[in-house]
Amino acid sequence: VRVHPGEDETQEHEMTDSMMMDSEGGVSQSTDAPRNRRGRGHDKEMDMDDDRGGRFESIPENDSGAPGPAKSVEGWIVLVTGVHEEAQEDDLHEHFADYGEIRNMHLNLDRRTGFVKGYALIEYETKKEAQAAIDAANGSSMLDQTLEVSFAFSKGPINK
Repeated sequence: VRVHPGEDETQEHEMTDSMMMDSEGGVSQSTDAPRNRRGRGHDKEMDMDDDRGGRFESIPENDSGAPGPAKSVEGWIVLVTGVHEEAQEDDLHEHFADYGEIRNMHLNLDRRTGFVKGYALIEYETKKEAQAAIDAANGSSMLDQTLEVSFAFSKGPINK
């Protein structure tokens, strides 16, 4: 049996059940206690006591279950493509405010150039407002570019 540095080399060591060989061929003392693990998912009792219990916020199913537009958790999201790279939020707001109250608008910018990426997401409270925006603004022109407007989320293909 190999002896660790600093121990008396003349002393004999006998292997016991609680001793194990380490990767360098030395002897180390093993512990029967479980190892501490970081992160989630290791403690089954903790998972069972979780307040959510695997329940998450969801949207009620459509009565018909047919393909078509789907509501997001917060509202009806309209996807606008073909947005000019120099368009501002105010331009889009003026163009789409006539169809209903805009709850939220995202106009994403390219990090490198600082210009608009070419699309926008506009959120309406009701499906009626969103559908009115789609019907009226699809194919319309803004800053000399033609806009394409549709629902951002759908349950299967949308029949036009």
